[in-house]
Amino acid sequence: MRILLLCSAFNGLSQRAWTELRAAGHEVSVQLAAGPDLVVRAVAEREPDLVLCPFLRERVPDEVWQKHRTIIIHPGPMGDRGSSSLDWAITGAEPVWGVTALQAIDEMDAGPIWATRTFPMPADPARKSTLYNTAVADAAISLIHEVVAKAADPTFEPTPLDYAHPDVIGRLRPTMKQADRAFSWSDSTEDILRRIRAADGSPGVRTTLADIPVSVFDAYPGSAPPGEPGTIALRRHGAVLVRTGDGAVWVGHAKRLASDARPAVKLPAAMALGRAVVWVPEALEPLEADSENDGYREISYRRVGDVGILHFDFYNGAMSTAQCHRLAAALRHATAQDTKVLLFQGGEVFSNGVHLNVIEAHADPMAEAWRNINAINDVCREIITCTGQLVISAVGGGAGAGGVMLALGADRVLLRDGVVLNPHYRTMGLYGSEYWTYVLPRRVGEEQAQRLTTACDPVGAAEAVRIGLADEVLTGDPAEFPAAALEYAAALAADAEYVRLLTTKRTTRELDERHRPLETYRIRELAEMSRDIFDDRSGFAAARHAFVTKQKPATTTATVPAPRPALADEVEPAAG
Repeated sequence: MRILLLCSAFNGLSQRAWTELRAAGHEVSVQLAAGPDLVVRAVAEREPDLVLCPFLRERVPDEVWQKHRTIIIHPGPMGDRGSSSLDWAITGAEPVWGVTALQAIDEMDAGPIWATRTFPMPADPARKSTLYNTAVADAAISLIHEVVAKAADPTFEPTPLDYAHPDVIGRLRPTMKQADRAFSWSDSTEDILRRIRAADGSPGVRTTLADIPVSVFDAYPGSAPPGEPGTIALRRHGAVLVRTGDGAVWVGHAKRLASDARPAVKLPAAMALGRAVVWVPEALEPLEADSENDGYREISYRRVGDVGILHFDFYNGAMSTAQCHRLAAALRHATAQDTKVLLFQGGEVFSNGVHLNVIEAHADPMAEAWRNINAINDVCREIITCTGQLVISAVGGGAGAGGVMLALGADRVLLRDGVVLNPHYRTMGLYGSEYWTYVLPRRVGEEQAQRLTTACDPVGAAEAVRIGLADEVLTGDPAEFPAAALEYAAALAADAEYVRLLTTKRTTRELDERHRPLETYRIRELAEMSRDIFDDRSGFAAARHAFVTKQKPATTTATVPAPRPALADEVEPAAG
């Protein structure tokens, strides 16, 4: 079947739909909704059998839906209408939510129903991006496969939307405004958390911190000594602890609301507030501690039998210079333990490489980019040169650019079913580093490595295993992935072949080092990167600026738009 994906952005869900439909044998193209005329022309040229809209903010042009079956994947249950579905669901503590496939008609979100799914909402309010990346994305992909099957059935007729039907639990809701999101710092911690998380990745909630107007994101519960609500008690690795009416909230990220209306950049909260919080004491978390640790921690290590688990979770998968230094230090601690297997486990987004937002906001972006790429290289080196343990990368969320290469330094790579990888750099105007010229070809071969880094196509989990980019896909609910990865690691540690596997690893690393020292790969990559960063030979500065300020892409008629890291809800990503 010829299928056209019509999208506002080629985000994680769109990429997942693209990879899975192609794997199912369909002819799939992608068109960005960069203007009605362009969309009409693209659809006329491609003559699709079906137009699918997995992530679309814009209205479908009449000429498209009147001539072609056009199915909207809406992130709400039957009857839900409007552009702020997840925002309202999280804010209102809805117990059940869903995703619905409906046919485009003149009235937005009011078309006949092709299929629907529902799921229970978590009791603890989820970040909007987390909900989108997990329950919503899984339901959406299931719906897409059902829609395609029904589209092949000439007898199928969708069901008209009927609000009298008991299964129609949604309703028309307006676009959520900042007035709907507003809170006071004297409100309860629970209410503040829910409101911030309902606005996470975009647009955030406007408030004031340290007398500075900001939008806030990335909130976690905390505890602080008594004080005036809204005052900042502590800092921790870029986050700030803000007192509330009954406790405190860690705010991980903030964006200044510039009075001159120029685009602002989302940054670690303490960095965004700058000099206003330099007087605030900093409390650093210990590496080995209770995993909750007052609600906010980016890196933790624990041991379960012969398996050491190094868990890291950086917002949107972006890894700043400071974060890389801390992660490299944590790796040195983990690899010095007497465990047999190290489980290197990422968070909601595994990694998208260097922190473009921090680089963009720096007084000297070129110097910061150089520091950042060297710091993430140090992390990769710790993984590659670990010969005292077998290392497993557990990739439970999307990964892009250097984040993919970071995972490939391990001996085994596990993917959660549904994960999408973007193992390339060129759409950001970079040659790339992270020892990719060593780790990628040794897994997939030189020819495949060339294709992956130049074609710039997203790679689904099943294809990643097929071509050798990963070793195994673990199925099941996203919440079950960490336990499944630990079970895999424990089995490897207990394997009768463990000693042979570790010996082979050591021997191979020694032979590789004799053939070509690892440092030479880094030197060669950095020579190319220096031209990209300091000479800007491929437009890195402009691409980075457009990326972090969320500028719309230029009009394109490309079959597949330049892919982006596999993130959802237009959360600001990183790459590098």
